[in-house]
Amino acid sequence: MKVNANQLRKGNVVEINNKLYAVITAQNIQPGKGTPVTQLDLRDLATGLKISERYRTTESVERVFIDTREFSFLYAEGDILTFMDTENYEQLGVPTDVVGDSAVYLQDGMKVEISLYDGKPVSVEMPQTVVLEVSETEPAVKGQTAASSYKPAILSNGVRIMVPPFIATGTRIVVNVGENAYMERAKD
Repeated sequence: MKVNANQLRKGNVVEINNKLYAVITAQNIQPGKGTPVTQLDLRDLATGLKISERYRTTESVERVFIDTREFSFLYAEGDILTFMDTENYEQLGVPTDVVGDSAVYLQDGMKVEISLYDGKPVSVEMPQTVVLEVSETEPAVKGQTAASSYKPAILSNGVRIMVPPFIATGTRIVVNVGENAYMERAKD
């Protein structure tokens, strides 16, 4: 659907040169002299790269509508991750490159938001945090200060992160998925 550039808002999805972009910011600029323009900061849904585009406010842009639904992770087979729609129980295969680096944090039954365009997945929104068990780490050294130093640890999913010295093997911790970093001990 074609819309004027000045009607775009944050969160809208547009198609430019056969690529889908999410609008990060949309700013209408009225210069003292000349025609008004709309400055858009966009993120490519396929690659995650950010770009800036500038349009006259009267120019038309192709706006697309994305269907976002909740899915539950089932299993991984090769380069395809299989999810189940929580409403109608249909299964959907998603290539691992759509999920990105955070695919290693997927756990059985984990709820994710998948954005679909014409029935094809364009992005997967992971939970902010996951709880994992530390499967391997160095023992704590007495007299080491907790605030200044971190030590390497390998989690139950094989990911290596840095943890404070008081974390021991077998401890369940909360990990920030986006930053791939330790947050706190798990409360369970």
